[in-house]
Amino acid sequence: MTPGNNTMRQAMRLMQSGDLQAATRTLQDALGGNASAAPVPPAQGVRGAAAAREPYIEGEFRVVDGGRARPTGAPSADSTRKRRTATDACLRFTCSAGTLEYLLHVPAGLDTAGAPLLVMLHGCTQTPEDFARGTRMNRLADAQGYVVAWPAQSTERNPNRCWNWFRGSDQQRGQGEPAILAALTQELVATHRLDADRVYVAGLSAGGAMAAVLASTHADVYAAIGVHSGLPIGMASDVPSAFAAMRKGGEGRARPPATGSAPVPAIVFHGDSDTTVHPGNGHGVVEQSLGGGSGAGDAVGARTVERDTALGGRSSTRTVHRTPDGRIAAEHWVVHGAGHAWAGGDAAGSYTDPQGPDASAQMLRFFAGCRRSMR
Repeated sequence: MTPGNNTMRQAMRLMQSGDLQAATRTLQDALGGNASAAPVPPAQGVRGAAAAREPYIEGEFRVVDGGRARPTGAPSADSTRKRRTATDACLRFTCSAGTLEYLLHVPAGLDTAGAPLLVMLHGCTQTPEDFARGTRMNRLADAQGYVVAWPAQSTERNPNRCWNWFRGSDQQRGQGEPAILAALTQELVATHRLDADRVYVAGLSAGGAMAAVLASTHADVYAAIGVHSGLPIGMASDVPSAFAAMRKGGEGRARPPATGSAPVPAIVFHGDSDTTVHPGNGHGVVEQSLGGGSGAGDAVGARTVERDTALGGRSSTRTVHRTPDGRIAAEHWVVHGAGHAWAGGDAAGSYTDPQGPDASAQMLRFFAGCRRSMR
């Protein structure tokens, strides 16, 4: 069930009056749920008059910084560099599909020729700086020789800085946010002479959902993806269906890669107590990485299940899917008792769960076994 026009008008009036909680409850009721069964954070709805122009999804709101460091200067076809430290830069990228800002982390002393690239997509309300703090990915990249790009969603595209994974126009190759992100990725590979066979994308929540979109639209660009608390592509096409997918889960509707390429391997993390994005969506991402209904999943061989407990933290169940020749096609981590947060993250960043297994370290370990030429 999706909200009718009257429901949407009522929700819009409540949002414009500033009562976000009542507006969210109105949308939840129309989707067949109730706030007590699966609470959604108060800010997770459409907000303000801007919503009448451009729909978007919000996440739980938490202010981490008083402000956000943003580069200035006119956009160009190239990146415009403003040095922040010896190894970090705040940049702007423009292509025919649009413009975005991003941080670029290059480990000190690294010869980037032949190095791998990791693109990290933040969640709603987050900034690249916040996401980098919470995941500690730059520290791991320094040790393992990765270049890391941290794209920033603009408030112009989405007032709450969510990647628009749920819009049909942002789920297609050659347009919208997938086109911008893929073009940025290819530009970085070319200008820094990175290894095009070792290019990866990972994200949290809306960022994880956009990583799953990129696996479908640009399977020829990315060797593997990491999806934490996200959703598979094809679960939504607008705001009401996005709420429904977030609430009810996403198995059984995975979309095969749009390019006709082999499915992109995925490592998936999801807390089984996540009330913001239903844990069933993690299963949906795994299904997408195994080929969904395309028949490619027939090539998957053995499956193993392991249970572990992080040092001083939460237990988790890891399911590994392998191809007949022994390569890992997908890895699914269910973190028991965890909510909507990056497992093993640093409390200095938002949406982190320090008690969980180290999702950042596990993603890099998984990526090390994935090359685009191997698919």
